[in-house]
Amino acid sequence: MTIHKFAIADAVLERSPGQDGDIFTGNLLDQRHGGPVTIGFGRYGPNQSLEETMAVHDTMVILEGKITVSDGHKSVTAGRGEIIAMQKGDKVTIRSHEDGAVTAYVTYPHWQLPDA
Repeated sequence: MTIHKFAIADAVLERSPGQDGDIFTGNLLDQRHGGPVTIGFGRYGPNQSLEETMAVHDTMVILEGKITVSDGHKSVTAGRGEIIAMQKGDKVTIRSHEDGAVTAYVTYPHWQLPDA
């Protein structure tokens, strides 16, 4: 097993696939590295919103700002040092607040196609 250490400066942040908002992701460890999970960082501009049906299990750790996730029945808001977990198949709205947000994420399985 190889040990890895990552910082947000290591991530190449790209616009989140399928949307045109100020939401960016940067995988640091994914299927190209042979492991079962994807690990990366996300950046949300102020007051951004993303509607998504989760294709994978996704765990977000909020590093800066706040994120609210709603599923039509429940809404949770997490700030710095808190975690939001979403399960495969959940239909959610992910929303940042006035200061935007920075997150770290772990997904299982990988959320991007191998050639993405």
